[in-house]
This record gives sequence, C-alpha cells and structure tokens, in this order.
Amino acid sequence: MRGFGHILGGLGLQRSSVPPVADSDPPSSPDKRGNALAYPPVDPGIPALPIEEVLGAHQDLIDRIKVCYGVDRQTFEHELLSLIRRYAEFVHLLPATPDNYFNAPGGLLRMGLEVAFFSLQGTDGHIFSGRSTITTRRHLEPRWRHATFIAGLCCEIHRTLCHVIVTNENGDEWQPYLLPLSSWLTRHHVARFFLKWLPNVHESRTLGIFVLPHVIPAEVLQHLATGNSIIVPHMMASISGMPVYREHNILDDLVRRSVALVIDRYLRASADRYGKPQLGSHLERYLVDALRRLVSSNSAWNPNAEKSRVWFGADGLFIVWPNAATEIRKLLESDQLPGIPKAPETMLEILVAAGVFEPQDSSLATWQIVPPESKTAIEAVKLSSPAILFAGIDSAPKPLSIALVRAPTDSSTPLPGPPAPAAPPATTGKRFPVAQQLPLPIETEPVAVDQVASASPARTAEDVVVPIPAPNDSVPAKPALVVMPAFKLEAPMRLNPAVRDALAQIVDTLNRDGSDVAACTVASGLFIPLAEFERRKIEPSLALRALTEVKMLVQAAGTKSQTLARDFGGEQKVGLVLSPHFVAGLEADNFDVPDIGRD
Repeated sequence: MRGFGHILGGLGLQRSSVPPVADSDPPSSPDKRGNALAYPPVDPGIPALPIEEVLGAHQDLIDRIKVCYGVDRQTFEHELLSLIRRYAEFVHLLPATPDNYFNAPGGLLRMGLEVAFFSLQGTDGHIFSGRSTITTRRHLEPRWRHATFIAGLCCEIHRTLCHVIVTNENGDEWQPYLLPLSSWLTRHHVARFFLKWLPNVHESRTLGIFVLPHVIPAEVLQHLATGNSIIVPHMMASISGMPVYREHNILDDLVRRSVALVIDRYLRASADRYGKPQLGSHLERYLVDALRRLVSSNSAWNPNAEKSRVWFGADGLFIVWPNAATEIRKLLESDQLPGIPKAPETMLEILVAAGVFEPQDSSLATWQIVPPESKTAIEAVKLSSPAILFAGIDSAPKPLSIALVRAPTDSSTPLPGPPAPAAPPATTGKRFPVAQQLPLPIETEPVAVDQVASASPARTAEDVVVPIPAPNDSVPAKPALVVMPAFKLEAPMRLNPAVRDALAQIVDTLNRDGSDVAACTVASGLFIPLAEFERRKIEPSLALRALTEVKMLVQAAGTKSQTLARDFGGEQKVGLVLSPHFVAGLEADNFDVPDIGRD
C-alpha cells in the first residue's frame, strides 16, 4: 500500500502529467530541463486514486483510533473501520477548505479522522448517562462512544454540499446527494477531478444530515437507538449544528472541543512552517453558539429586561458591548476550547467579518443605543438578523415599538432627565467617552482620582474615575465607580488575532502593580520579553513575524535586529520593542522613535 507521498506525487507535477498545448495555443517556452511549461497555467486536478491508497496515507492515525477504542481487530473493523472506509469513499481526496486549514488533497478525510479520534479519547473522562443505574450505563456507554466517534468523523461533511463543486475534465459535476465521490469517479471513469470553490459561503451544517446515509448504515443507527431514545438525537444534533434545548449535549461538547483543538493545532503548525496562517476564521460557530447559550440560560441576557445585555427594538437586535464579550469569553473558557479569542476587539472583528454583526459603517462597528429608562446612550453591536440569536427558541421575544439607535446628529445633545453629575477634573491627554455602558458590575476595584494621579506620571485622563448617576431619582444613591484603563493596545485590524490577544493582555498588565507587570518602557518604546508570549502559548517567531508585517516594532539602535537583550525583573531577557504609537496612554513624543503610519 503506497503512502501519502504517492498521492502528492500524483498532483500533476511530473513531466508526463502536463497536458499538451493545442496548436491554437501560444507557443510554450521550455525550461532548463526541457520541460514544456503551459501558459496560461493549467489546473492539474486531483488524481482518482483507489480507496485503499487514500486510506493508506492515514494508517498511523487509524491504528491510534483502534488502540483508543480498546476492542479486538474484528470488532474494530465491524464497528469503526467500516464507517471510516465509507466516509473515505464519500469525501475521497477533497480538501476541507480552499486556502485555510486542511487545504491539501485528503484534508477533509484527515480532519474528520483527527476530530473523531480526539472526540473518542474525550469520552474516557465523561459519564453520559449519569442518572441511570449501573446496569443501564454499562449497556449505553459503548453506544455513546460509538456515536461520539461518528459525530466527530462527520462534523464537516456538509462542506461537500455547499462549499465546493467537483467536476471531471469535461465539466460534468458530481452530485453528492446521490452517491459518494469515489463511486462517481469509478462510474464515469474519471482519472482526475477538479474543484470549484464557491465564494462567500456561510456555514450550512444542517445539510450534512442529507448525506449521512452514504456513511452511516441504517443498521448502525438502529444499534445506537436500542434501549434508549437520546443517543441518536444527540448525535444528529451535533452533526447538524442544532442545539438540544432542556438537555446538556455532552457528545456535542466533546466534538466541538475536538474541532477547535484540531484546527488550532493545524494553524499553529502551519504558522511555524509557512508564516501566513488565517487564525480565527473557524471561530464564528463557537461565538454564535455562546451567544445562543447565554440568551437561553443567563438571566442577564433576557431581552429588554432591566440592565439587560440584549435589547430588541423596532430597528433591530442589539447586544451591549464590550460587557457581553466578557461573559462570552468566560463561557467558552469553561468549555476548555483552545484558540478562543479573549479580547473583545478580536471577537468583534471575527463576527463582523462573518456577517453575524452589522457594522454602522465602514469605519465604525458599534452603535449608540438608548434603551427605555436609560439616561445615557450605551455602546452596542447590532446583529444582522434576530434569527441568529433566537434560532430554536420556541417563543421568540417581541421587539419594542420604539427605535433604539440614537441619531448621530443628537450625539452632542443630552437626553432628558436630571442634571448630569459634575465632570471630573480637567486633565490633558486622550479622553475616554463617559456614557458608553449601562451601570453594570465591573470586576476591577475602584480607585480614587488622587490615587491615580500619584500612581504613575505616565498615566493620562483615561484612568480617571467616572461617576455614573443613580438610576432612581427619588432615592439618592452613591454613584458607582468605573475605572478606565490607563494603557490599552491599539493594534491594526490586520494583526494576527492570536498575537493581538496575547499582546493586549501584556499591555493591560501595565495597569497593575508589582510582579504582574509583563513589560516596561525603554527609550524607544515598550520592551516586552519574548517569554511573555510563550507564557500565553504564542510562539515568539510567530509574534515577531506578525508584528513585523504590520510595522509595529522598533528596531534596536544601530542594527536591523527586531530583538534586543536587557535587564527585566533582575534578569537578562531577550525581547522586542513595541512602538508607543500603538499603546493608548503612552505619549509618542516622549520616546525616541520616528513617527509611523497607522492602519
């Protein structure tokens, strides 16, 4: 059985695989070895290999799956290997994506096998039927493991229906609803097939249900459903991306975590090898799922309730931002999903790019809304459709009869109500907008103005404590205190999201004291030890490459190096110097660094 090198060798890179140039084509120029180069370039296609060779490239992973499943060879071949073969026959050598993760021939098969393996591995630490008797659990646990493996294997099968069109050299298309790809290749005597990727396609995971009969025999479904009525529904819900309300879908938790792990590992490995990963593009599904879970389970997310995160008006559905981002992050961290962004700016960028959030214009992603009974406008994001948040909810809430968006022309006009409290002492520097959020709890401890002024001379008016008026006019109340950070990262939008998250955390440590501070100022900017990126699971080489691409670094004086060694915390450490232009709270005029353009 030939390995994966044979597959890559069959992608049309040999001399014999280049099609001859027709007489009507312009003459080609031979290279130094005498090979004819066709112009314009010809798509070599993907070879229609026998299924044994397709599977042979993944034999090492299949062997690991067998060990993890923990059964004899005959049982493994009957229960899992037959499913792996049927899945391989359906997807053959299709890539998972055109230019992102698992984009090589065979990528969709490899991704399915890796997710299935890690999902199966995760079942060892979970009890699925916790309320059942020991006898019932002994009966159902093997079926839960079997179903979890299937859900992981087929988690991306919907891509064959809505992301790509497969044709032969004559332009005849494969019809995936009717038969597996390998059967179509054999029936039509196709030697090579070609791909046409559809642009701007959104996730349609529910379509995967329609091709499952090509992978999962009816006998397997009947076996899984024997003695219970929940395993098959939970498996189908996971494959289709639909929530199971009123029940916790542990199976889907394992699959979702495994998908995030597999993609994150692939992208990080690709970053080390090729330097331009597209981190973050797969996170939309997890962020949307977190929004739906919060609105269905968290009382603070009840639409149109007092101090709610969610407001549904005549002009659309809005979520208070960035307050909501903190709860999204905590929920996803509790799921132990790798690669999840921590910065609200990164979440916002991903969801705007995916079309989940509707920006106000090309330069402003957030909106200013005025909920009922509110004395000030607050910052929020607008969903492109209320169905995104309320999908699957039996009774969707009714919108308010009033519009929530505050007209831009009224931004300087105060809202009706009691007189505003006295403004904080006049200071210099960049000012932070006061009325952006409802008076919601902030985790940071309040700090008095005089304490801020004496803490560090480099801090600006952004660290001033802003009093928020009491919501009830008749009952005097002590104003709540909100601390605005003195130092904040202001990075270009095109900075690698993973590096942006780590860098934002490092810059934020400047707002603390003691050993928590992860950077220090030098003559030319902000010195950050490379070890601080490693602590946040970012390879220093990736951080250097990403920051260099967006021109955020200051070179060491007299050299072309992007790193330097200096004393930090009593130790000599190697680090980089971030330009002060990208840190709000640092005055660039106080540093010996040339003015640079900002994105």
